Amino acid sequence: MTSVADHDWFRAPGLTRVLDLLNQDGEARVVGGAVRNSLMGLPVSDMDIATTLLPEAVQARAEAAGIKCVPTGIKHGTVTLVVDGRPFEVTTLRHDVETDGRHAQVAFTDDWQADAARRDLTINALYADREGLVHDYVGGVEDIGKANIRFIGNAAERIAEDYLRILRFFRFFAHYGRGRPDAEGIRASAQAKDRIRDLSAERIWAEMKKLLSATDPFRALLWMRTAGVLTVVLPETEKWGIDSTPDLVAAEARFGWVPDPLLRLSAIIPVDVERIEAMASRLRLSTAERAALVDYASCPAIGDEMSGAQLNHLLYRHGTDGAVGRLKMALAKASAGDADDAASLAKIGRLSTLLDHAQSWMRPTMPVRGADLVAAGIPAGPRVGEALATLESAWLSSNFKLTKDELMATLSR
Repeated sequence: MTSVADHDWFRAPGLTRVLDLLNQDGEARVVGGAVRNSLMGLPVSDMDIATTLLPEAVQARAEAAGIKCVPTGIKHGTVTLVVDGRPFEVTTLRHDVETDGRHAQVAFTDDWQADAARRDLTINALYADREGLVHDYVGGVEDIGKANIRFIGNAAERIAEDYLRILRFFRFFAHYGRGRPDAEGIRASAQAKDRIRDLSAERIWAEMKKLLSATDPFRALLWMRTAGVLTVVLPETEKWGIDSTPDLVAAEARFGWVPDPLLRLSAIIPVDVERIEAMASRLRLSTAERAALVDYASCPAIGDEMSGAQLNHLLYRHGTDGAVGRLKMALAKASAGDADDAASLAKIGRLSTLLDHAQSWMRPTMPVRGADLVAAGIPAGPRVGEALATLESAWLSSNFKLTKDELMATLSR
């Protein structure tokens, strides 16, 4: 029988303490991502526990044992136990009473099969008991072996319980799947795709951001486009396309860049500030995320022929973030395919130099201020602004080398 007993995370003192506590007059098992990732040989982070105990009983036992207990979702059966600073989310076994595509009314149960049946994907419904033995009620272990992402039971029924599961299907395929996605899952997703619009923008963007953070999201995006799901979620990609994604992913691996979901998003939507602003509002992106996309779109394209001084001017006017993104995309394009000839390598070298410069650039401060001009006798008002603009232009033309005295002398002349 499959076991996770020999994995370090399973033998950690905090988890041992929680499982020992909850397996007195009840049963508790680790469920979901920790078991899945362990069987896949991937790092384990979040720790979710399923139990036959009611949430009030979990809370009472934790408090009696001196363990901090936070009622994070007690109405839905979830409390969080904190041991040595690490959270353990503990949820009572449940089965769905009623669903509406966004929310579910649940009832508590002690039936592990029923709890597994209400979950979304087979690879997420694996339970490791106190001894580390893995209990599989839905074929998840076999699917892990095949890297197959599959809904539990009838795909259309699972999706109808929560339409966000369409995006979760593609997100998990991006991270863990191989080959072709499950045909029934694709078909059910395509049929229900319009119901994604019923979901909150925050939930949609959270899933898409996780999908775009996968090592290689291209195949998932391709199947989303094939199923019509991508057009519903990101209509901006309809005529722009996703074909630049493989080049960017390859460049990330070649140059050691950390995958950036916002840069990957920038690569598959039009470089148009107005449309980006509309998309950011629709998906309710954070202020920082919106700014990152706008900075990229606002920055002029950068070619390998640009001089260091020209790049300095661009960085001064547009900032570094957008320029770094533009240079990474230029590098991805230049290094696409078998770009190993002398001319291509030279171009890649020049772009790499510009990127290094942009990433380390610090914006200099204009040495002359308005107060200096007023002190020099220029009346406060529009003339000060005009003079400052003239001096700034001269300072930029000198590649930021003119000093304050030299600029003031220029003003006198």
